[in-house]
Amino acid sequence: MILVLVSSFSLYVAATPAFSSYLLRCIESKTPESKNLNIAQAIAVLGVDVRRGHNIISERLGPQSLERLVMAAEAYHRLHLPIAVSGGRIFDSQASMAELMKATLEQYFAVPVTWSEEHSQNTYENAAYTAKLLRDTNIETVVVIAQARDLPRIIWSFERVGLRALPWPAPRTIPKLDRIEDFLPNTGALNDSFYALHELIGRLYYQIWY
Repeated sequence: MILVLVSSFSLYVAATPAFSSYLLRCIESKTPESKNLNIAQAIAVLGVDVRRGHNIISERLGPQSLERLVMAAEAYHRLHLPIAVSGGRIFDSQASMAELMKATLEQYFAVPVTWSEEHSQNTYENAAYTAKLLRDTNIETVVVIAQARDLPRIIWSFERVGLRALPWPAPRTIPKLDRIEDFLPNTGALNDSFYALHELIGRLYYQIWY
C-alpha cells in the first residue's frame, strides 16, 4: 500500500507543470551565456528524432529536430558560418538523421551543409565524430544548436573531445507557478518531466562513462 501511494504521488507530481518547469529551469540554468558568437568558426546541429515513414511517405525528421533546424537556419543567416550536421541511423531507419537534416536544410531552408557526420548514436559520439571532421580544417570553436534543456550535456560533450562549444540562444522554459492549473497534472508536463529526468540521468551517466 505504501509503495502504491508513493508511486501515485510521484507520478502526480511529475505530471504537474509546476514541477516539470522547475526541473527544466534548473537544467537550463547550467548553460553558460554566449556573449560573443563571432569567435565561432562553424555551426554544429545534432539530430534528435525521426518519424517513421509509411507506404509512399518517406522518413521525416521529428518535431525536435525540425526546431533545431529552424534555429540553425537563423544562426546561419546571422553568423554566415559553415554548418555541420550530426546523427546516425536510429532503430531500423533507412536514412541517417544527418542525411535527413542535410536534405531538409538545403531543400526547404536554402542553407548549405558543409559537413555531414552519419555514424554517431548518442550525444557524446555526435561531439567526438564531429570534432574529428572539423579538426581536419583547423576548426576549434563551434556554435551548437539544440533545445535549451539539452545544451549543458552537449556543451560538456564537445568540450570533453577538445572543441570549444558556444550555445545558440534557445528558448528557455517559463516557470509555471502562478495558476491553479500549474499544480494539476497533464500529459504535456509529464512529457517535460521525462525529458528533464532524462537529461539529469544522462549527464550523470556521461560523467561516469566518458
